[in-house]
Amino acid sequence: MSASTAGRPPRSWLYVPATRPDRVAKALGGAAEAVVVDLEDAVPAAAKESARAAALELAEGAERPFHVRVNDLAGPWGRADLRALARSPVAGVRLPKVESAEQVREAAEALADAAAPVALHVLLESALGVERAHEIATAHPWVAGVSLGEADLRASLRVTADAGLDWARSRVVTAARAAGLPGPVQSVYTDVADEEGLRASSERGRAMGFFGRSVIHPRQVPAVHAAYTPNERERAEAAELLAGLEAAGARGSGAFLTADGRFVDPAVVQAARAVVAFDPATVSEHEGNTP
Repeated sequence: MSASTAGRPPRSWLYVPATRPDRVAKALGGAAEAVVVDLEDAVPAAAKESARAAALELAEGAERPFHVRVNDLAGPWGRADLRALARSPVAGVRLPKVESAEQVREAAEALADAAAPVALHVLLESALGVERAHEIATAHPWVAGVSLGEADLRASLRVTADAGLDWARSRVVTAARAAGLPGPVQSVYTDVADEEGLRASSERGRAMGFFGRSVIHPRQVPAVHAAYTPNERERAEAAELLAGLEAAGARGSGAFLTADGRFVDPAVVQAARAVVAFDPATVSEHEGNTP
């Protein structure tokens, strides 16, 4: 995580193929708050070894932290990716297609030679993975996040409409929060040209409990940041709620009615505290300068 997002998770996670070091360098200088160098889907089988070597070289020379998505542990490259990254200064590792807690522990074991704990961001991409979401989220102390990979999940569930993923989305949000992890990172929106659709989808994701989104093109970053940044109205309302709760506490009460008749107790204001704690001053210094 970069200094610009200290104290909160990134709002944007930009995937870049390890086979394109020029794009990685551009992404590291852009507006995305986290960069994910991809060794999996974006890399053909013939280029897996060279892509891994490129990722290691990029990590050694990078002035800003980045993450790496490794290959599936069930395949021929995943464990080799992890063993190599154990000797590399990466900010975190994304584990695709996880279906069991044992796979998470195997990944952590492969990274055991790392100089410090490695943040593991686990991707659930099958019906079985979603069913075991909480077990996976609590599998190892290095697990830093659990999210969905919706392209593969659609095929696994055989759903044909976006609404068919809503239960899985709620499931992973619940599992992550029950495990004490941040809200899950929302899966990619594949229509790069549809910025309004991206923003609407991201706003809905935030309303469902997600925080931040994976993106596949720099032009998607501003819409995602806008959706995942509390606006002035939200901040004002949250501050008003907290002030009302403080006043109620001074009267010896833990609850109160707002001016428009809403009942508020300490549980209601948890979200308000998160909104107020989101400091706009911590947004990326590159905000608005997307390459």
